[in-house]
Parts: sequence; structure tokens; C-alpha cells
Amino acid sequence: MPSQDFKRTDRVGAQLRREMGLLVHAAVRDHGLSLCSVSDVEVTRDLDLATVWVTALLPQNALDLVDILNDMTGEFRRALAPRLRLRRVPQLRFQYDDSADKGERMDALLREKEFVPSTNDEG
Repeated sequence: MPSQDFKRTDRVGAQLRREMGLLVHAAVRDHGLSLCSVSDVEVTRDLDLATVWVTALLPQNALDLVDILNDMTGEFRRALAPRLRLRRVPQLRFQYDDSADKGERMDALLREKEFVPSTNDEG
């Protein structure tokens, strides 16, 4: 039996990431939401649940944005149904991806302290 490089959940996740990126972009434009983008989609093994990770241009609006997107999951699932070749479209759950914010904070701290690795010149 040949080994598979990618699992089905990975392929479905990649397709969902592409489609959700388009749908979220359209929702931002149509509903006047805060600018955001889809950073990743994680799908459970049984394909029943997909966690959609989003990043926001304005982190202070992120929680409100995630709540609005979670309220719109029914619309997103209806739009996904004809685009996906699945029997059932997974339930969607939006989460805020704060990894970019953490990276920016770390970068700012390093610049602030002008971090230079210490060298031991004793000897």
C-alpha cells in the first residue's frame, strides 16, 4: 500500500482555507467588518468540525470580529456547500490567531532592549 504524503484532513483543510479566505474577504467588504484574513484551518479527523484561525489588522477589534464571524457560520456553510465535494460541510468555529501579535511584541521588546548576545571576554 503506497504511503500518502497528505492526509484527507490536510487536503480538506487546505481547500477550506482557500474558500474561507474568499468568503471572509467578501464578508469584510459587504458587512463593513474590521479587516482580517484567514491564517489557517484545522479539521478534525471525522471532518465534522473545522476551526478557522483568523488574524485582524486591528487586534483590539479581534474579539468582536470573531463573535461576528461565529454568528455568520450558517451563511458560510451554505456558501461552502456547492464549492466542496463533501457529503457534509463541517461545523465552523472561528478563533483569533494571536501568533502575529506575539511576534510583533517580541520584536518590539528585542528592539527596545537592543538585545545583543553576551560574549564572555574573560580570558
